[in-house]
Amino acid sequence: MQAKAPRKILVVEDAADIAKLVQLHLCDAGCEVEIASDGTIGLEKILARSYDLVVLDLMLPGVDGLELCRRLRAQAPDTLILMLTSKGTELDRVLGLEMGADDYLTKPFSMRELMARVKALFRRNEAHAAANGNSRATDCPGAKSSGGETVCSGDLLIEIAKRKVTVDGEVVNLTAKEFDLLHQFACHPGRVYTRTQLLDGVWGMGYEGYEHTVNSHINRLRTKIEKDPAHPRYLLTVWGVGYKFTDDNS
Repeated sequence: MQAKAPRKILVVEDAADIAKLVQLHLCDAGCEVEIASDGTIGLEKILARSYDLVVLDLMLPGVDGLELCRRLRAQAPDTLILMLTSKGTELDRVLGLEMGADDYLTKPFSMRELMARVKALFRRNEAHAAANGNSRATDCPGAKSSGGETVCSGDLLIEIAKRKVTVDGEVVNLTAKEFDLLHQFACHPGRVYTRTQLLDGVWGMGYEGYEHTVNSHINRLRTKIEKDPAHPRYLLTVWGVGYKFTDDNS
């Protein structure tokens, strides 16, 4: 049986002692870990090769963490991002999530907590990749199908096996979590989900992430698939409850 290749991780952190400690623990877990001491070096590395995970400090010299997160999402939408911040305010967490971070960790943190977050991110990513790889439009009640592996609604087309989304014939670039969230909705048109249900269904049972994660991803999805995000056609808000995908396929 062929051994799995080690996961490639980039740690972008300007505090050398923290970066080395994180690298040590991740290497002990069998990962291949590189360090970038500022955002400019981090960006160069991200553009030069692919990573499974980027552990990204928010406050960086050169290119800051938020801008680096945005650039990473555009360059490699499937790469996991764990954002580190020395600030504990809600705004910092929201900004990181809005830019596409998959999770966040507030300094000071323990190495045990960091490793738990990293392992949870990889577990959820693998579980959803396996689930979506086996998905078929026929498993999606109420969805229209063309070719057996697509979900259609209006001018929105989701090719499940290819993880490809088009709107009116134009390809839409989604992150892995954005696609998973859209797939969850589109396979159950008309069903109303609470934020907690979406966290469980898309991020994984027992995920203790901030519920604004859901809001952030839905807002980003709307900007990408809706002609008028302020008046969405597909991802609808059910006030006081949560969200649903339209059941009007016209």
